Amino acid sequence: MKKLSFLLLLFLAQIVYSQTYTVLDSVQNTPIPYATISFRNGSGTFADADGNFRFSKKWYSDVDSLYISSIGYKELALPTSALPQKIRLVQDIAELKEVYIVAEKKRKYKTKKLASEVHNDYFKSWLPTVESEIAVFFPKNPEKSTKIASVYLPIKTESSNRNTNKKESFSTLFKMQFYGNNNGYPGKRLPYEDIIFKVTSKDKSNFELNVSEYKVFIPKEGIFISIQVLGYTDKDGKLQQTKKYSEIETRKGIVKVSTTFRPLLPFTDRISSYKTFTRRVFFKNRTWQRFDRGYSKNNNLIKNNNTNYGMGLKLHLYEED
Repeated sequence: MKKLSFLLLLFLAQIVYSQTYTVLDSVQNTPIPYATISFRNGSGTFADADGNFRFSKKWYSDVDSLYISSIGYKELALPTSALPQKIRLVQDIAELKEVYIVAEKKRKYKTKKLASEVHNDYFKSWLPTVESEIAVFFPKNPEKSTKIASVYLPIKTESSNRNTNKKESFSTLFKMQFYGNNNGYPGKRLPYEDIIFKVTSKDKSNFELNVSEYKVFIPKEGIFISIQVLGYTDKDGKLQQTKKYSEIETRKGIVKVSTTFRPLLPFTDRISSYKTFTRRVFFKNRTWQRFDRGYSKNNNLIKNNNTNYGMGLKLHLYEED
């Protein structure tokens, strides 16, 4: 009986300390998948495919407001002391996504592959967190209509522990987005659908993501392809709602340390130009920075000239009619 009472109290404590909230479209009353939940201090989390996210003051005691946003909606600021269970976002007409309607003719095309740069060195790899988005630039073939058929993503699935041959299992959800070229930096988000995909410990180190069905064509100015980790998934492939930060006590006080997720992303020094950019997704200005010495003089990847994520592509180059 005592054991049952203890379990009941534990269950009730979890309910009290971690409530589930749902982000909805204010007109259609439908869930908004993978909405961004910003704490406006450089930290945050994401809703899942059903618009649900979990939040508790026990997890984030210093957060007094949440800023909920999604492409095509006005950002909504809410105090954490009075969060409604149903959070409704209003559509922003000025920000509504355009839609590319591409009528693909049965034209002949040639396949071209831009090789990815794959390695297995832990110390030359980016440790993904939910805070950062990474974008890589690809130019367009000047003479051919060019469609992206697949994106090759170098990944490192093994842990850093060299003393064991045991491979730890994981399943991680990512989001891929596409941006135009604005004077060499990622510019306006292109009106293609977000691509949500899963990477597991069973996947190969040169992960191929088939994106042919999304009909992504490279603009004449080129394209930036970005990836962003959303978090680990459960056994059914659904995004887990877990705490994304740890508090570390230092001489200067409590410091938030972001949880890092696997797989790691191998960076390389075998690309001569700076093609890789990164940004913090929970800051309001969300400014892109080129991954070079201007980004950081102390970053070990940059110190060793591993300044590019070695993403590759499979392209369809279409013949002219």
